[in-house]
Amino acid sequence: MNHPVELGKGDGPGPESGAAGQGSPGQGPGGGQGPGGAGQGVPVDTPPGAERLPEELRRESETARAALTALRKEVAKTVVGQDSVVTGLVIALLCRGHVLLEGVPGTAKTLLIKTLSRALDLDFKRVQFTPDLMPGDVTGSLVYDNRTAEFEFREGPVFTNLLLADEINRTPPKTQASLLEAMEERQVSVEGTARPLPDPFVVCATQNPIEYEGTYPLPEAQLDRFLVKLTVPVPTRDEEIAMLQRHASGFDPRDLSAVQPVAGAAELAAGRAAVRAVLLDPIVAAYVVDLCRATRQSPSLQLGVSPRGATALLATARAWAWLSGRDYVMPDDVKALARPTLRHRVQLRPEAELEGATADGVLEGILAHVPAPR
Repeated sequence: MNHPVELGKGDGPGPESGAAGQGSPGQGPGGGQGPGGAGQGVPVDTPPGAERLPEELRRESETARAALTALRKEVAKTVVGQDSVVTGLVIALLCRGHVLLEGVPGTAKTLLIKTLSRALDLDFKRVQFTPDLMPGDVTGSLVYDNRTAEFEFREGPVFTNLLLADEINRTPPKTQASLLEAMEERQVSVEGTARPLPDPFVVCATQNPIEYEGTYPLPEAQLDRFLVKLTVPVPTRDEEIAMLQRHASGFDPRDLSAVQPVAGAAELAAGRAAVRAVLLDPIVAAYVVDLCRATRQSPSLQLGVSPRGATALLATARAWAWLSGRDYVMPDDVKALARPTLRHRVQLRPEAELEGATADGVLEGILAHVPAPR
């Protein structure tokens, strides 16, 4: 049985290392054990119920899991550490969800997303969000063509597989809102015409947690549309030494030729199909609901988790269960993904903030007090 893997504990912004039980397949989205760890591959134990799956679907599922597990090794060719963030990004891709990355400047957030898109053979585009950015600069707009005497739609950077919205909180709400339809409906409407976005389509937005001057905080409605919020920590001392040694040896972060595609849209599609087949016990579903309802009753929170947040937690727990080599969800899977899935969906009361409380700390207390099913 895998032990819970948690992202951030108490007031600390960084990941917490979880223990790995027998058969645990590597480091997870919170810095604990999850897919792709050293010396680990696809779990050799056949999960209960796997023998009932059609042989072809089982092979496709295992192939997809192995390919997505190999991502961490490929990303590590350019980015030192950040294994837990890579796992969180893979979970978001499996759930067709969007990711909010928070970290101080210089922690390789942009390089991480670019490397991931290359390792997954996905189209990648980056938009630097600034105060003068207009909605049409993101979604595209109609342009008059003198040759045909007609208006022609020119696609914006949102028409891609992996969109990096860099410093999303530096652009006004009008431009932030231009992403709402794309994130929720996976389409862009211009002059009454809806244009579908490619599949997969994932927004990876970054924001700086320490600089608030000249920023426009994302409204709660838009925050709720991000599947997970991942903290990108500063590397450890050993990781930073390894990074400097790479640069001293001539490493160029702009040259990603060493990164090879190890998975693609087909593996992601097979992984999504396998995740949808992951079994959910009604008792575990009730546990998810109890956790979310507890946030709405917490005296430290003025805004609890919405029903959308409950479905998001269920989705990420199922994806984590599949990556861990099981076809059923355990309470530990829910605990492992509770903080990255819920931390941006709650809002602290001002008096709780003055006392030094954090969203992660409140969620930690809720996880400790809501009894988990055995």
